[in-house]
Amino acid sequence: MSVVVASRRAALLVAAAGFFLLTLPHAQAQWWKRAPVDFEECADAAEKSPTKAEKTAALADCNAKFAGRRKAGGGYSYYDFLQDRTFDIAGPNPTPEEQKKIDAAYTAYLANQRRINEAAQATARQQREQQEQQVQQFQQVALRTDIERVPVPVQRPKVQQTAGQRKGAPCTKGSFSCEWPRLSESLNDLKKLFNPTPSKPAKKG
Repeated sequence: MSVVVASRRAALLVAAAGFFLLTLPHAQAQWWKRAPVDFEECADAAEKSPTKAEKTAALADCNAKFAGRRKAGGGYSYYDFLQDRTFDIAGPNPTPEEQKKIDAAYTAYLANQRRINEAAQATARQQREQQEQQVQQFQQVALRTDIERVPVPVQRPKVQQTAGQRKGAPCTKGSFSCEWPRLSESLNDLKKLFNPTPSKPAKKG
């Protein structure tokens, strides 16, 4: 029995050794094909894809797996397109604590953008009101100018009628101012008839 057990153990050892020798190259190949640690390693592996479609799909997978990008001086940076801003991070992806800081910065960014928009709207509203006031003032000035340019009719001065109105001047027939000069001349003629002017005595030679 001991011989049989010993032979079976020997056979098991030989089989195990053979299996190890067969699996060693495959294990070494898996070690060389380890998962990439960051975007840059992933992109380098994607560049080796046999077809363009596989390369595009591999790069998209790299973008989905790694948010950070290597920095020239070491470390990684994360670009948040919502804020159009870059954040320094320790690894190829933000840690939960780093993500909280990025989210807090985005909240502050939104509040600042809202204040900027409200200030811009207030400025535009004020400028619009000023323009409307200027237009109203211009219209009022133009209206006053037009009123001043309209000529006001001037009343003609009345010509006073006198008793000694010039002959030939038009007068209303039967009015006192027109008949009085004629009556006055008739009275003067009557006075001359009743009161003749005495003739001067002739001088003696």
